[in-house]
Amino acid sequence: MRGDPRSASARWSAGRAERIPQWQTTRLRGEDRVAIACSQSGWAAVNPAPTQRSDLASADLEYPLDLGLIATSPAHPRDQARMMVFHRESGQVEHQKVADLPQYLAPGSKMVVNETRVAPLRFLARRISDGREASGLFLSRAQQGRWLAMLKGSKRFRSGDELELMAPHGASDRGGGGDRITLHARRDLHWEVVFHSAEDSLIVLERSGYTPLPPYILQARQRAHSGEPDEGRDRSEYQTVFARASELPSCAAPTAGLHFTDQLLTAIASRGVERVAIELQVGTGTFRPVEAAMLSGHPMHHEQCRVSARNLLALTAWKRDASLVVGTTSVRLLESLPSPIPSQFFETARSMVATGSPDAAAMDFVTNILITPGFDFQWTNRLLTNFHLPRSTLLALVGALVGLDQLKELYAIAAAERYRFYSFGDAMLILP
Repeated sequence: MRGDPRSASARWSAGRAERIPQWQTTRLRGEDRVAIACSQSGWAAVNPAPTQRSDLASADLEYPLDLGLIATSPAHPRDQARMMVFHRESGQVEHQKVADLPQYLAPGSKMVVNETRVAPLRFLARRISDGREASGLFLSRAQQGRWLAMLKGSKRFRSGDELELMAPHGASDRGGGGDRITLHARRDLHWEVVFHSAEDSLIVLERSGYTPLPPYILQARQRAHSGEPDEGRDRSEYQTVFARASELPSCAAPTAGLHFTDQLLTAIASRGVERVAIELQVGTGTFRPVEAAMLSGHPMHHEQCRVSARNLLALTAWKRDASLVVGTTSVRLLESLPSPIPSQFFETARSMVATGSPDAAAMDFVTNILITPGFDFQWTNRLLTNFHLPRSTLLALVGALVGLDQLKELYAIAAAERYRFYSFGDAMLILP
């Protein structure tokens, strides 16, 4: 099944519009739509979300894996992770290191990375009234001091319960310990919580929160008896070297970006490759398995996206066949953009740069794009990615680029060669 058969220009309608306050997904004639705006001018375009639905069975996204291949920590140094290189046209497979990546990049090309920053959004707490312990994850900030949170064992708690955050070991040196939240109200399966501190809640979480490592890493560590948790190590390892502080914190890392070191970035730049940074706020939906019998029945998650004026202008000379996209989150953002991008966006971006705001958001939108086999890629032809979970939308995305049967063959080769899988695992470079 192909993506939207209409041309990009037909799919996007541009014109003057009122400033959209929160850039939330809107409902228009029963279709999910994405609002995108040039934030300073108020110019906006409304785009039917470029989400296609597939008749692919979720069972087709299964593959066998030895649990011992799930990586519990990154390679040291990171760019010494192994890298399977697959040439789609010839079918050739090479076994390299991520440090060898520069030799596959053409001078004058571009490399897109997701610079989102992972925040310590996982929490452990105890109820003040009786000491009952709780754990959960802060999902999104509703407003200053208020968050939507997922709470394990939620039914045992009530509105008005006051919880004390149990800071990581050693956090007292940073002023951690004693921070409190109140469960304000239920919001479907989640809670709206209120921070007691007048400080910015992200500052509170820096001292009292935990790195939101994926459950499969924590489970693999338990199986391997990896020893006591080390929050300081986790915060360092589960963060890209190019992560940028933002009011859009992620609860998962763009894992293909974890392979980069400062030395590797320098080597890539020395080849004349321009790094273009975009921002997609990675949510828990990225780990959500496809539980429906058919992929068409999977409720796709929504993620906030931003492109600064400076980096939007860097996309003006995008060469799809030569440029590299790093990670599936970068693919999701790029493939949510119109192709070509309407000229009004570039005009506004140039104005923002000229007036001293190159890092302000020139595009700010929400996407729930679902990329499955048959998708018509407009921006992506070269991809650096990890080895993904079965029954995941990430696996479907990569399968859309290389073919699902071919991808399973490559995964079988990777398993036989003892590549490491998932977030801290090895890499795959997909070339034309």
